[in-house]
Amino acid sequence: MKILVATDGSKPALHAAKYAVKLIRQMASTSNSITLISVHDDTGLNHAKTLLGRDVVVDYLRDLSDKELKPTRKLLDAAGVKHDMEVRTGHVPQEIVACAKTGKFDLIVLGAKGRSAFSDLLLGSVAQRVLATSEIPVLLVK
Repeated sequence: MKILVATDGSKPALHAAKYAVKLIRQMASTSNSITLISVHDDTGLNHAKTLLGRDVVVDYLRDLSDKELKPTRKLLDAAGVKHDMEVRTGHVPQEIVACAKTGKFDLIVLGAKGRSAFSDLLLGSVAQRVLATSEIPVLLVK
């Protein structure tokens, strides 16, 4: 089974990775794998790209993703789970769904953040948008 775990460095994302490890361990196949994905929306950084250059912004976002992925990678390494990483920029839910589709993943695992129903109605969330647009099964972990 190929599992895509979206992570933003938060505690809910780490819980999602822990749950993905449990799933992998329950399956006896050696072809199981986890891919961690970190996506940053760079649309608000267009002005910075103009002033500092695109490469500086890309390097900053890559460093930020590496920092966010570090605890989850450490968890997977300690568990002995085969994994790789995907770092992207763009609209976060769209990039997660696109990666899952093109990578032919079997499952997307996301951490669910505890926000009120009213603010979710107004703002939406990455998890809700992934659920709404993905053709691949999505598992939310609290």
